[in-house]
Amino acid sequence: MFNSALGRYFRHPALHVAAGIALALSLATPAVAQKKVLAIGTGGMTGVYYAAGGSICRLLNKNRHRHGMRCMAQSTGGSVANAKDIADGKLEFGIVQSDVSYNAYMGLGQFAGSKPYSNLRSLFSLHAEPVTIVVGKKSGIQSFDDLKGKRFNVGGPGSGSRVLIEQYLNARGDDLNYFGQIKELGPDKHGAALCADTIDGFVYGVGHPSANIQEPTTNCGARLLALQGSALDALLKEHAYYAKVVIPGGMYPDNPTDTATYGVMATLIASAEVPEHTVYLVVKSVFDNLPELRTLHAAFQHLKAEDMMTNGLSIPMHPGAIRYFRERGLL
Repeated sequence: MFNSALGRYFRHPALHVAAGIALALSLATPAVAQKKVLAIGTGGMTGVYYAAGGSICRLLNKNRHRHGMRCMAQSTGGSVANAKDIADGKLEFGIVQSDVSYNAYMGLGQFAGSKPYSNLRSLFSLHAEPVTIVVGKKSGIQSFDDLKGKRFNVGGPGSGSRVLIEQYLNARGDDLNYFGQIKELGPDKHGAALCADTIDGFVYGVGHPSANIQEPTTNCGARLLALQGSALDALLKEHAYYAKVVIPGGMYPDNPTDTATYGVMATLIASAEVPEHTVYLVVKSVFDNLPELRTLHAAFQHLKAEDMMTNGLSIPMHPGAIRYFRERGLL
């Protein structure tokens, strides 16, 4: 979001104060992990979030005999649900879009009107998540303008994908009524619905390549739809945690050319109440095993430590993560 690691981390006054507290806490003696079983909230079982949570748990569980903790990936409703459950103490960790975590921490957007979730803390970012719109092969849809009045799946009420499409529509001066018929299917069902011609398209914020996108492109020739233009430029100017991205051509069948769009970062966050040493072990397990992590999913192939500790971290960092990064000389 910002030009340098420290600059992007400390620019917001609220983050500056919270981060200062976190730095002070990081000097304290490590606490003994309070729980033996850790749960990471993810998303639908066919999405990259679930694969990411499983990969993180796999790396942590490698040394279970040393630290005595066991990690489990938990399928959930996605980013918004994860942020709420962490803030409410129902989850310790969760994978959340960078924009959703910022809104939750600040009490903005979909969290407006409720008390800011000031107990949320970031650990590190993972892959980029392009806003991916997929349409039927025979739908005749060539641009977002062609989706007006169509049958469109906006995702479940607690999903990050729904947040993304609502925000994009707002930037265009529209709302969900732009579509003729709204569906609220989960990621495990929208591909089949597209191929069955019960919807004309769907939106999904996901890292690529994704099995969830592979299915409809392979089974019924579904096509990816580009997002670009003045509305998008205005959206990116207003929200610095977004960036233009490209889904490479040839990644999916019947989609030979690059697809221009935009996206956020998938980030691992936790409650501030999670013991520092527990978070330290999670971060250490991942960063000490980055070469292995890159092999566990195609979306992780190009992960770099310096990017993971800065990109998309829109809320204060947990003291346990700060401790590890300071030990590694990254902070």
